[in-house]
Amino acid sequence: MCQVVLLHVAIALVLVASCSFEMACGQSNGTCVHPDNLECRRLPAACVECQYNTSCFIGEETTATCSARETADCIGERTWEQPYLCAYCYQLPKDSYTCIKNTNCTVTQSPHSWYTTQCTMKPNVYCLGNRMFSKRLTCNWTSGCRWSTAMLLSVTLGGFGVDRFYLGYWRSALGKLFSFGGGGVWTIVDVLLIAIGYLTPADGSLYIF
Repeated sequence: MCQVVLLHVAIALVLVASCSFEMACGQSNGTCVHPDNLECRRLPAACVECQYNTSCFIGEETTATCSARETADCIGERTWEQPYLCAYCYQLPKDSYTCIKNTNCTVTQSPHSWYTTQCTMKPNVYCLGNRMFSKRLTCNWTSGCRWSTAMLLSVTLGGFGVDRFYLGYWRSALGKLFSFGGGGVWTIVDVLLIAIGYLTPADGSLYIF
């Protein structure tokens, strides 16, 4: 792998973000959690009950009658008209929800591979249907390898196999090291392969440009 340490840090950040998101959604052991002195109409959706207009046309602006739950301690009017876009949650743009990423799929194969994952709406987005849903996404993850770094290593230290070590090709990297870059031929070939994007990270992830 390109940068195992970065991968571990990324996993830790995902766990922290998941915990933060859970609190932001107002879900902690089934109770509604939100900041103190928050205006009722600004409560996260988990703290609100809404009567949606199910006869609206998909894509039009409409309103729902929303009320703060009894467990929500907020200020201001506890019932209000909430504007929202008439659409089911899974139909909204990608920036309206977060999904669990899959880093076990291969992104370099053609055609691109797909995977099914669970997605959750962001706290203050209102929509029809379930706020948690399954969605089919394309595999486009990266493990942190930069194309510019791989190219630089290939040009400067490619004769010692450093570029292939960086990309995760340990066995061929050792062969390249002990053959001094295949007498220079292997080095030139790898420079060209990395330059055109043919030689990619061994774990099947994408370059960072």
